[in-house]
Amino acid sequence: MSELNNIALKILENGKGILAADESTGTMTKRLEKVNIPSTPENRLLFRETLFSASSMTECIGGVILYDETIKQKSINKHSIPELISKMGSTPGIKVDTGAKVLANSPDEKITEGLDDLRDRLKEYYKLGARFTKWRGVYNISKEYPSKLAIHSNAHALARYSALVQECNMVPIVEPEVLMDGNHSAQDCLIKTSEVIKKCFDELILHKVDLTGVILKPNMILAGTNSNKKITGKEVAKLTIQCLKNSVPSDVPGIAFLSGGQTEVEATENLDLINKENNTKFIMSYSYGRALQQSALKYWSKDINDIEGTQKVFNHRAKMNTLAAQSKWSKELEN
Repeated sequence: MSELNNIALKILENGKGILAADESTGTMTKRLEKVNIPSTPENRLLFRETLFSASSMTECIGGVILYDETIKQKSINKHSIPELISKMGSTPGIKVDTGAKVLANSPDEKITEGLDDLRDRLKEYYKLGARFTKWRGVYNISKEYPSKLAIHSNAHALARYSALVQECNMVPIVEPEVLMDGNHSAQDCLIKTSEVIKKCFDELILHKVDLTGVILKPNMILAGTNSNKKITGKEVAKLTIQCLKNSVPSDVPGIAFLSGGQTEVEATENLDLINKENNTKFIMSYSYGRALQQSALKYWSKDINDIEGTQKVFNHRAKMNTLAAQSKWSKELEN
């Protein structure tokens, strides 16, 4: 099992983070249409390949989460996409859940599906070059949510997924995301997120998952999007560390935060503040999708053949996040 620990540590070494490029075709279509680019398999690949061949892939990005379509595509030079990522010094990964569906007997909540035939799919993804995987559970937050039912069901699914992934010699990313939507306070977010994460680890331990070969991908502790009780970045850092210290077993090697609705710079600044306050033994890094790609996508949409210019924008974002993961980011460097 130490092989899994080595993979996890390699992905997060020296401030490196994870590029979440696992948007489904539907999500990617929405993003491309927003910038007036037709969502064809060729255009989806062109944008992703532009990022995957950028110099920051070697310096800043330790792992890339792919989508089923992308892991099977070939690059311009006819290499498979996992080969291209590995050649850049990064580790290919794959999203394996099939999405969040309505939870039976709690219609306002979601349960993530995809356990059927997962064992066979994992074998195929391993052969294609994947060495880690991702599964996301999502939780609404309000006075009555997340319910015990949603917390238990999603934790159970995350644990069964993780056990199957490790059986196939890959590292599972465990992503229990308590959503930012709502008018809840940061204190509510702290209480609910702690409950969700604790339950996930109870189930992981029950399913005999090796915690040294797992990466946790949680939300930061923030007030809800519509809350009038916003908190400072320093308070975000303090509460986030408090939550993880009390909820995550010390065997877990690393934590890679999701950006969850924050702007690019907010996600970077908060990660930096978390690392400046970090008094745990956990590596604290990033696993960002939009917060790594948004500016690059906007730039690329003006001329999809301007590979170099797009990569420059992406490299800056990746570099800022890696500095934040090393607690070396500053507003001066950002600008």
